Amino acid sequence: MYLRSDHGEGLAGGGASARAKAPARGFVARFNERFPDFEFAPDLGSRIGSLTWYRGAATCVGLIAAALVLAPGFENPIYGEVPAPLAGAEWDASQAQAIKPIGMGSATGVHVAATSLVTPLTDTPERPLVELDTKYTGSLLGSLLRSGVGKTDANLVDQLVTKAVASGDLQPGTMLDLTLGRRVDKSQPRPLEKLAMRARFDLKLEVARNGGALSLKQIPIAIDRTPLRIQGTIGSSLYRAARAAGAPAKAVESYIKTLATRTAVSRLGSDCKFDIIVGQARAETGEVQMGNLMYAGVTGCANKVQLAPFEQGGKTSWFDGGGKGGSTGSMAMPANGRFSSGFGMRRHPILGYVRMHKGIDIAAPWGSPVFAASDGVVQTAGRASGYGNLIRINHGGIYGTGYGHLSRIYVRVGERVRRGQRIGAVGNEGLSTGPHLHYELYKNGVAVNPRSVSFTSTQQLTGGDLGEFKAQLNRLLAVPVGHGAVKDAED
Repeated sequence: MYLRSDHGEGLAGGGASARAKAPARGFVARFNERFPDFEFAPDLGSRIGSLTWYRGAATCVGLIAAALVLAPGFENPIYGEVPAPLAGAEWDASQAQAIKPIGMGSATGVHVAATSLVTPLTDTPERPLVELDTKYTGSLLGSLLRSGVGKTDANLVDQLVTKAVASGDLQPGTMLDLTLGRRVDKSQPRPLEKLAMRARFDLKLEVARNGGALSLKQIPIAIDRTPLRIQGTIGSSLYRAARAAGAPAKAVESYIKTLATRTAVSRLGSDCKFDIIVGQARAETGEVQMGNLMYAGVTGCANKVQLAPFEQGGKTSWFDGGGKGGSTGSMAMPANGRFSSGFGMRRHPILGYVRMHKGIDIAAPWGSPVFAASDGVVQTAGRASGYGNLIRINHGGIYGTGYGHLSRIYVRVGERVRRGQRIGAVGNEGLSTGPHLHYELYKNGVAVNPRSVSFTSTQQLTGGDLGEFKAQLNRLLAVPVGHGAVKDAED
């Protein structure tokens, strides 16, 4: 069976032509069809000075003139009628139907005496059910008792819930939805009829009274644990671009800290693309929980990075795509500056004769921070002849470091310091011609060239660990970009 087309051509059921007669259109419809953009009363606040504006102004003046012409005149008053005052039965009927404030001596309405069907109450009635919400504060029993639940019911509920979930799974602040029933005696607490709570992200518990006894029902909540992957272009700010793409703030902070262990984040070009994968759990009820950072990557430029965590012997470390871990145990740069003098024999700039220079000089502005090169214990912290203010640190074993010409000392003898901890400030104390840090490295008590010794130790996965890590990395790289994120976040 064919139907007639929109152009009026086609076949009907028996092949006969079926043409419906178009209904007649009025003047307004034809006018709107011919002039679709015509406005009878255009906005006089826009397009001032245009033809449309002048036409609208003329229309407004015409309407005002028509109103003045049709008006009865300002000198002719318009008379109204005032209803006659009520009296007699009409007055009584109006008072019976009126409402006046009680505070103003209301005497309205029809007052009827109580009949035999009305009996006085001997006591104030109670609501049959009381629904209330309370928060779990660390003790389920205490939370229930404070909400008015009887001790017997509270102890039973506490036992039922403890068997279902571990006490550590219940987080303080969890909402408890309670329904209390009718009590026989006002001196007794109301019986618990129902309790509902979110025991875990993936579990809901309900305690209900069935046949006079309380029973527990566990309601599992389906969880989708697909990670969230977010990609985008770094632009002028990595943090702002990642946040604009939908990455959580804590995930972005972890991402930047992780990248900083392998590359200088400030040197990443604006055309580089970030790649972030974060653990995510989506409940069927709509709630979302964000987990830890699972992958940190950079693509689209020369600084390509692929980092993922891997657990080994109960310790989690980050490795790149080839299974290479971070460097540990290396000496940190003690100050930010340039090397102005090296290790070895030289002519002393103040004393004027050649003697051994037992360290290296790092030129830096006066007051710049000085950091501990590695973990250790402070052995010296004070004045030391030509060194001025000096700090010596024993790093355990055979190594030690010294920091001279300091303007300030922030540690004391016997204090344990960490690698990168601020211990002093660059100065010009002692035999010095300008602000700088004199840095020494000792091996078995003898000064050695600090630039010739490296303590770098790099982790490298091998064998089965390497294969397992690469399989884990491939699974992460197969995660699609999450909903709400964009592939190119414009900054």
